[in-house]
Amino acid sequence: MVIIYTDGAAKGNPGPGGYGAVLKFGKHRKELSEGFRMTTNNRMELLAVIKALEALKHADYQVEIYSDSKYVVDAIEKGWLWGWQKKGFKGKKNPDLWQKYIPLHMKYKPKYHWVKGHAGNIENERCDQLAVEAAEGVDLKVDSAYENQT
Repeated sequence: MVIIYTDGAAKGNPGPGGYGAVLKFGKHRKELSEGFRMTTNNRMELLAVIKALEALKHADYQVEIYSDSKYVVDAIEKGWLWGWQKKGFKGKKNPDLWQKYIPLHMKYKPKYHWVKGHAGNIENERCDQLAVEAAEGVDLKVDSAYENQT
């Protein structure tokens, strides 16, 4: 089983933002993070999940994702995403990222768990630290999909 923890952060929302992810498989552990000059917290929460799933090398493992983002967890676990997709994401934010997520969901079929943020979950706290540090970095990337729509 692969366990993934994710978090996103944005200062100002919108503003500089970043994501952090911790992937655990047996004795192996990998941390991911990136920062962007202008984005939103929800985009970073979803991008953390996408980047973590993209980092997996095999599709034959059970995947469990722990996130403090109700936006991400509820959209998937309550099935909202599939209704949004049927309507072409009309009126929904972040369609570019959701469309990028869907094939990964179909490949890995992850199970989601919501965790309360800033409540002492060690891995969630580490993801938050990675996200904040990435958002405060000096070489921030451009979230062109976000910047081009605003």
